[in-house]
Amino acid sequence: MTFLKKFLLLGFVLFAPAVAAWENEENLSRAQRADQVFEELFRAKRSTSRTDPEFMEILQQNIFGEVFDIGDLSNKDRELITVAVLTTMQTLPQLEAHIGAALNAGNTPLEIRETIYQCAPFIGFPRTLNAVDVFNRVMEQRGIKLPLENATTVTEKDRYAKGEAIQNSLYGSEVKTAMRALPGIYKEKVPDMLTTFCFGDFYTRKGLTIKQRELLSLVVLTTLGAEKQLTAHIIGAQKAGNSRETLLAAMMQAMPYIGMPNALTAVNLIKDTDFENYKPIYGE
Repeated sequence: MTFLKKFLLLGFVLFAPAVAAWENEENLSRAQRADQVFEELFRAKRSTSRTDPEFMEILQQNIFGEVFDIGDLSNKDRELITVAVLTTMQTLPQLEAHIGAALNAGNTPLEIRETIYQCAPFIGFPRTLNAVDVFNRVMEQRGIKLPLENATTVTEKDRYAKGEAIQNSLYGSEVKTAMRALPGIYKEKVPDMLTTFCFGDFYTRKGLTIKQRELLSLVVLTTLGAEKQLTAHIIGAQKAGNSRETLLAAMMQAMPYIGMPNALTAVNLIKDTDFENYKPIYGE
C-alpha cells in the first residue's frame, strides 16, 4: 500500500466518526434538536403542558429546536442573553429556570450575577433587585456560598476617570455635547451621572468583559424598545469587539422572548449600520 493510500485511509478512520456525528446532528428534526438542547440546559427531559400542549410544543421547538442553532453563539452566551432579557422583562419564574440553565451551560455564578447587575443602569434598581433575589435563591438551592466575590475595581476617587475612559473609547464625547443645552447644573449632572453610574460603577466590574457588557446592554435596550439609543449602542458594541453576525445572532436569540417587533427594529438598524468605518477597540 502506498504512503498516499495509507494517509487517506488513516484520515478516513480518524474523521469518519466526526463526519457521521455532524451529519446526524444536521439531520435531527426540530423536535429531536429541542430534546437535545433542553436536556443539556435543564438536566431534564422535555415535558408538555397538561392544558396547552400544542402551544408548548410550538414554543419549545422554536426556541430550543430552531433558534439555538441560528448564528455562532455558544450556549453559555445564549443563556446570558436570555438572563438579561428575562431580567429586563421581569418574567421572574422563567428567569429562575434560565439562571439554572446558565449554570448548566457552563457560566460561573459571577458571570450570571454580573449579567443581572449590568441591567441596572437601563432598568433601574427595583427591577434589578427582583432579579438579584431570584439569582440568590437559585445559588442557595445549588449550595453556592453567598455573597460572591467582590467584583468592584473602582473607588470613589477614580470611578469617574475609569468610567470616562471606557465611555470615550466607545462613544466619544457625544453625550456631553448633546447635554450642553440643558439649564443650570443639569448640563453637567446628567452626563456625569451616565459616566460615573453606568460606565464607572458597572462597566469596570470584574466577571464580564467590556465586549460582553456592550452586547448585553444592546440586548436590554432592544428588549425595552429604546429605539433612539440603539444605533449608538450598535456602534459601541461593534467597537467593543462584537461582529455584525454576533449582534444579529443575539437579536435572534432574544426574539422568542421579546417578540418580533422590537427584535426586527434592532435587526434593521444593525443591517444599516456602517461597520466598516468603526475599528474594534477591545476585541475582534
